[in-house]
Amino acid sequence: MSSDAFYMARALQLANNGRYTTDPNPRVGCVLVRDDAIIGEGWHARSGLGHAEVEALKTVPDAKGATAYVTLEPCSHHGKTPPCCDALIAAGVSRVVAAMQDPNPLVSGRGLDKLRAAGCDVVVGILEADARLLNRGFIKRMTENRPFVRSKLAMSLDGRTAMASGESQWITSVCARADVQRLRAESSAILTGINTVLADDPALTARVDFDVVQPVRVVLDTQLQMSSHVQMAKLPGRTLILTCSDNEPKQQALQQAGFEIYRLPDKNGRLDLHEVLRFLAEQKINEVLVEAGAVLNGALLTANLLDELVVYMAPSVLGDQGRGLFHLPGVTAMADKKDLKLLDVRQVGGDLRLTLEPQAGNGY
Repeated sequence: MSSDAFYMARALQLANNGRYTTDPNPRVGCVLVRDDAIIGEGWHARSGLGHAEVEALKTVPDAKGATAYVTLEPCSHHGKTPPCCDALIAAGVSRVVAAMQDPNPLVSGRGLDKLRAAGCDVVVGILEADARLLNRGFIKRMTENRPFVRSKLAMSLDGRTAMASGESQWITSVCARADVQRLRAESSAILTGINTVLADDPALTARVDFDVVQPVRVVLDTQLQMSSHVQMAKLPGRTLILTCSDNEPKQQALQQAGFEIYRLPDKNGRLDLHEVLRFLAEQKINEVLVEAGAVLNGALLTANLLDELVVYMAPSVLGDQGRGLFHLPGVTAMADKKDLKLLDVRQVGGDLRLTLEPQAGNGY
């Protein structure tokens, strides 16, 4: 029914209100409709608070006979909050329209089955593509045991990220840098390499003027070169240092400075990036934003671990001595090139923002 799509679109709008705050939970919205009129609305705002269905039910004195439009299958298990299925059934909701089945194996169809068993009419798949896009990190973590990985890169017109000396501030405009802060805000974690930390001493925080759950900071530091005096040590929130080193004194010093140190398997003398992402999934991280140099970006691209690239291109030229986007020593012939699919192009300030994804031909 066309009205199902209309009300589900509203539920997706509501779900988007939690874009910056729901981690590690999915973003979910709910609309209650009776007699072709919206009688209640709600969304999940933050982990530990009420789910969208419960929040919507709070807004109406009586939901008996209503249709509930939910962007994700209502949960049927006890977590930090009671099952939403039970709340809908107890309220007398007669029809439930879900955009998609929950990928969480704790739910995965059980909620829909419970609703049907209680006599509810259940419809699934309305605006599913939009619902999946909204929660692609949560879905990937649940189905592939790794986060959604997006790399942010800034470059000149001739594809350079910095001068040969390493100087890079600032290639892009103020508007582009503000746009990056929103990317940070919607990410569960920001990932970088130790060389970037030693060169730039970044804060890796989302500097925005709205409510946000600050991303976890993750530094790949194979040999444990991290200093206790970087600015990350002075900031609230978690900073994870992932290493292959067994240097106990250095680990203890960094732990005393407030860092969390985790030793992970190596591959050819460097951190195994597949193991890194598996570990981050275990930490309930849904979306990772990579802000790193050519070596780490090249390794992720080579390992087919980048899901999306956001490239800000400035109308400037840095010359052929500047540093490139990716270190790809294995690419020596046209047959080895990495193909990308262009998803979106738009102007941000004086720069272009290109959104791309790796093509299937790259070994996916």
